[in-house]
Amino acid sequence: MSASLKSIPAIVSPNGTVTLSEPVKLIGPAVAMVTILFEDEDGAIEPALLSEDAFRDWNRPEEDKAWEYLQESPPFNRASEFDA
Repeated sequence: MSASLKSIPAIVSPNGTVTLSEPVKLIGPAVAMVTILFEDEDGAIEPALLSEDAFRDWNRPEEDKAWEYLQESPPFNRASEFDA
């Protein structure tokens, strides 16, 4: 079983409620990583925008091949590990 990642824009309210911009179909609980883009006084998210070009270079087949060995161990995606 292989893991896949999908980034979905979302809004996080001040109380922590996450609202996704599109529906997502899951067969059960899933682990998610939330990255919050904090705006500065001007409402800009400049650091995120400035780094966008730097990360664009990573989206290539050569990079996928170079990091392929990291996929050999089971991914951390079991939401049941958080159930108490």
